[in-house]
Amino acid sequence: MTGLGYELVEIERSGRGLLRVFIDRLPGRSYASGGGEFVTVDDCETVTRQLQYALEVDSVAYERLEVSSPGLDRPLKREADFERFAGQEISLTLKLPFNGRKVWKGRLERTEAGGWRLVFNDGKTEQALAFALDELREARLVPVVNFKGRTRAAGPSLADGVAPEGLRRQKKPAP
Repeated sequence: MTGLGYELVEIERSGRGLLRVFIDRLPGRSYASGGGEFVTVDDCETVTRQLQYALEVDSVAYERLEVSSPGLDRPLKREADFERFAGQEISLTLKLPFNGRKVWKGRLERTEAGGWRLVFNDGKTEQALAFALDELREARLVPVVNFKGRTRAAGPSLADGVAPEGLRRQKKPAP
């Protein structure tokens, strides 16, 4: 994947021969499919074509191949993932409970000593939970969805009480 300029995030094998491959774009890299930080359909198509060839050459058995982005709740697995997403909201699950909890959510930060911590508000004050990567069962980005920048299509809509041309009720012709 790195030869094509994509990061391999995860591979899953599911029932009925399904092979799922999750890819991500590398920051600061330009892509033939266009700019931006998010994986496009064209990116998935490029990787799919290359993988089909490579899997055939290596005689890897599969019935169906799916290539996609890791999604808004992208998993963080390697040190480089934590570096890349420092400062963002994450949800992490510890292998062993701390203060009776395994699941924590907050802002990911690097400590002065070079480790990691999760900064969160417990309802009263801001607190920090220091952790090592080997203490984690799972860590994922917390999806941030912002609809404020969306624009409406020009012209009247159903919300304005005006139906588009194709949806207006027409009178039945007289028999």
